[in-house]
Amino acid sequence: MLKGFRDFVLRGNVVDLAVGIIIGAAFTAVVNSLVSDLLTPLIAAIFGKQDFSKLYFTWNGSQFKYGNFVNAVLSFLIVAAVVYFLVVIPVDRLLQRFLPSKVDAPKRDCPQCLSTIPAAATRCAFCASEVPPVLENPITH
Repeated sequence: MLKGFRDFVLRGNVVDLAVGIIIGAAFTAVVNSLVSDLLTPLIAAIFGKQDFSKLYFTWNGSQFKYGNFVNAVLSFLIVAAVVYFLVVIPVDRLLQRFLPSKVDAPKRDCPQCLSTIPAAATRCAFCASEVPPVLENPITH
């Protein structure tokens, strides 16, 4: 019973997920600090208000506190922009630089089901029928 649990915990996906959650929590603290300590005061300096939570309007005796919604939307947009510009774009550039680009392998149609398969395939992935191998340098007369 403990061996199965050990195998489960040491499985690559579980460890990767745990590391991702820990790094995500630490990164969330950094992004929240960036938003609350730098970007929100910048917005306050430009627009004159740092906290919109007290904004509301009254209609037929009901109070609509739209300021909280504005705060939530602005926080989301700022966090999304920070993550995109400081994480997604740099990681994409690193991956493009260090990972080899995949050259599209030549393709052909399966003679049985007409699905597109790699030219080097000897069995169709869609209908499982055997397909004749393609000669790499066919001699034409």
